[in-house]
Amino acid sequence: MIDQLLNWDIQLFLWLNGLGQPSYDFIWLLLSEKATNVVVYLIFVFAYAKRYGARAAFFLFASAAILVGMTDQITNIFKYGFMRLRPCHTPELDGLMRLVKDSCGGKFSFFSGHSSNSFALAIYFSLMFARMKWLKPILILFAGCIAYSRVYLGVHFPLDILCGALAGSLLGYTFFKTINSYFKKVLPTY
Repeated sequence: MIDQLLNWDIQLFLWLNGLGQPSYDFIWLLLSEKATNVVVYLIFVFAYAKRYGARAAFFLFASAAILVGMTDQITNIFKYGFMRLRPCHTPELDGLMRLVKDSCGGKFSFFSGHSSNSFALAIYFSLMFARMKWLKPILILFAGCIAYSRVYLGVHFPLDILCGALAGSLLGYTFFKTINSYFKKVLPTY
């Protein structure tokens, strides 16, 4: 059963990765840059500062940084626990896939750190800015595009990004609930 699932994952990866076009590569490279995520969420921190002040914005920034740090560590535990090779490190896929980036990244891929971090931040910020109902689908779509960029670029399988999205969403939600129950006065929802 697991072997069949992994085979389907590889076939889906090859199909999705093969859809890429060089004229669109720059978009997916930009989405995959960590700085893109940082810039987007800094905009929200500045908006938060405008409404609640610099102290609250600092706590929002610090809490988001802690969330990313936790998500990274949990992701690494999974990567080194499962030790699934990235597509670009899988010898059977040589010549069958597009590697858009100059480098492949680390050796292991399960699950995607970009995906887990993007979804953790999307869920966390959508809950912090809960009154802006329109924001949640936009942040989820943004996180989904970042996650998909990893398949497009040839560095993650679809299961890597799906499991990363689920793990990140769970971490973002749990982290928000914890922060909200203990630090509501210091970190009010927008």
